[in-house]
Amino acid sequence: MDLKKNDCIELEFTAMTSQGQAIGHYSPAPGLGKGIAVFVPLAAPGDRGLVRIVKVGKTFCYGKLEKILAPSPHRVQPDCPCFAQCGGCCYRHITYEEELRVKWQRVQDALERVGGFPQLPLRPILGASSRNGYRNKALLPLGAGPGGRLAMGFYAVNSHRIVDCQACQLHPPVFNQAMEAFRLWAKTYGDAPYDEFSHTGVMRRLYLRMGARTGQVMACVVVNGRGLSHEKELIDYLRQAMPGLSTVVINSNRDRTNVALGKGLRTLYGPGYIEDELCGLRFCISPLSFYQVNPAQAQRLYEKAGEYAGLTGSETLLDLYCGTGTIGLSMAARAGQVVGVEAVPQAVENAWENARRNGIGNAEFICADAAQAAAQLAQRGQRPQVVILDPPRKGVSGSLVETVAAMGPQRVVYVSCDPATLARDLKAFSGQGFAPVEATPVDMFPGTAHVETVVLLSKLRAEHHIEVDLDLGEMDLTSAESKATYEEIKAYVLEKFGLKVSHLYISQVKRKCGLEVGPNYNLPKSEGQRVPQCPPEKEKAIMAALEHFQMIEGSDS
Repeated sequence: MDLKKNDCIELEFTAMTSQGQAIGHYSPAPGLGKGIAVFVPLAAPGDRGLVRIVKVGKTFCYGKLEKILAPSPHRVQPDCPCFAQCGGCCYRHITYEEELRVKWQRVQDALERVGGFPQLPLRPILGASSRNGYRNKALLPLGAGPGGRLAMGFYAVNSHRIVDCQACQLHPPVFNQAMEAFRLWAKTYGDAPYDEFSHTGVMRRLYLRMGARTGQVMACVVVNGRGLSHEKELIDYLRQAMPGLSTVVINSNRDRTNVALGKGLRTLYGPGYIEDELCGLRFCISPLSFYQVNPAQAQRLYEKAGEYAGLTGSETLLDLYCGTGTIGLSMAARAGQVVGVEAVPQAVENAWENARRNGIGNAEFICADAAQAAAQLAQRGQRPQVVILDPPRKGVSGSLVETVAAMGPQRVVYVSCDPATLARDLKAFSGQGFAPVEATPVDMFPGTAHVETVVLLSKLRAEHHIEVDLDLGEMDLTSAESKATYEEIKAYVLEKFGLKVSHLYISQVKRKCGLEVGPNYNLPKSEGQRVPQCPPEKEKAIMAALEHFQMIEGSDS
């Protein structure tokens, strides 16, 4: 018997997907094999439940949990009223111990199945002391709610529908106080909230950052324009609600895209930045600076990365994707020289300032891509002994793997926020003579689907180096590292949704999101020719892929 939409079946759940859906396998009769996979949100491994089928694919189905027949021993009562709708947390219905087990298994499965490393030692996951209150950053979309009331909160799963949230368990209390103060101000003085479909309205997002050690708080309002009508009153409301408020900033984003922040900044109150302490160093954080969301777990991650780097005091350490310099600067005392590479100019400025603030004289920062940095180091006769990579979720390109290998480092430390792209890139490094030695998962984002992993790679036969001539003209990685290729998007959609999509459909969805495509990429070749349009099911899958590769914004992390 084939499953059909609205069929009700009993399922035992045995695992979870990378997005927190429980997995059960349905077979119409005993002895017919493992059966078809059914993905069900809000169920837990160990549950037995009654499931209604809501979507039938070729190789899997989606279901809705109608009733729990026998609860899992790992199930707990969710402590957030928004949990079932919000796209932020996906594990608040299971114990933290089970969440850590699921995340460790996700990394293990990726290393084995995608990378082909079944024997790679995977150490126990480094769990957090608490699931709650750890985030030092919140990027809250604003919109029009029922009756004209301001909606502020988080996006629902796989959509841009705002789930109105009064408070978030992941936030420190001061963020929830800021949300309440902003609502009160908006009720009396606020401009119209932004509508992403019509590109009208002013208030796009409330963006909050905090220094966990310093207690300094930044409030930034992202606007579709230059500013707000009653900025002085907003400052008064926020200062009254938050004694630790250090600065208020306006970020101007007039682009019709899903990119959260624009480039324009205007300071209304305070210095325009906050400071925080991490690994014994003090860091300056501006609205556009990258800084780890969970500083307590970030320190543990950096300590593990430092252990894997194995610095003795004489090495040149190359820190790629260095952001504001946090990882490299945390290791500077144990290195001969630190060279940070980052493509975002403001982040590089922040990195230089962070080095100056901490009296670190053996660090420099280059605003360039990896190939350009390699050329500069080669011209100076320098070769890094240790390279650290901390790329975005999409991982690194094959060209960058070749660039790093050509530098001939003794060790590479790879910090990843996506197990699948990590495993893929480890396989590529292995093909260039760098074998993974050991990996350690770190739970940087408790309650959510994300998990970080730190991996040590060692050069095979480190006593020899292979000299490789780089054609730097052919290795401009700037565009390659800023977006996923069409083939990567097609592969992701096929793996996650079982759907085949064409380059044409991908380009149509990219255009809808305001992303760049070729000027004639999805136009008809002759007048009157009809161009097929992407079906809604495939458009949704492509949107999910664009969010996965951070080409458009999904739920914050």
